[in-house]
Amino acid sequence: MKIETYGCKGTARIVGILYIIGTIAGVLSVRFLNVRNGPEYLSRISEDTNAFVVGAILTLVMGIALALIPVFMFRILKALCVAVGIGYVVFRGALETCTYIISAVCYLALSSIGAAYASGMQDATSLLSAGMSLNALADSSVTVFFFTTGALIFYATLYKYKLVPRWISGIGIIAVFLHFASGIMTLSGLQENFDTGSLIMNMPIAAQEMILAVWLIAKGFRVTETKLCDK
Repeated sequence: MKIETYGCKGTARIVGILYIIGTIAGVLSVRFLNVRNGPEYLSRISEDTNAFVVGAILTLVMGIALALIPVFMFRILKALCVAVGIGYVVFRGALETCTYIISAVCYLALSSIGAAYASGMQDATSLLSAGMSLNALADSSVTVFFFTTGALIFYATLYKYKLVPRWISGIGIIAVFLHFASGIMTLSGLQENFDTGSLIMNMPIAAQEMILAVWLIAKGFRVTETKLCDK
């Protein structure tokens, strides 16, 4: 089954640009959100609530940019395998986006709690309890599972059908597992979000997505002809 060459090139460029926007927004958000680590995080948030709000907005930008990728990829993935196209849209387009929106809302609420905590006009214990709950919700385990599932669907499909050089998609698969391992370690208390270990383990997926983005913008997909998934 043939896919229009022009359409693939256009889609590849859009996807590449969205990857760059999402990755840059995600990396920049770390600069503003890493104050959540440590016992005095509410005091640190209150010192610059505007910066924390910027981090929340960047998280939302990242989520929206990454959510649009499955929308633009659906036509191509559906031609390869309908189940793959639907699965990618569900996990990375819908479910993962919801978690980013929830996280951004939690961050915005934390900025308000931080300001209230600093003012000393409300019960500190209650604010600390609310802050812990919001932090836990923002770091919910479902995010890493949705991302991992959707990313593996995508990179496995790129690898199988050679839509990009296999070394790019192969690195992506490895990087996704590193990201997953980091998420599990964070949930287990072996790491903290945005600490050195977490950043090191997540750096490969950020770098790989930028490499993939540049490739897609410059070269596009290696598609002249595709075959439907095995029935």
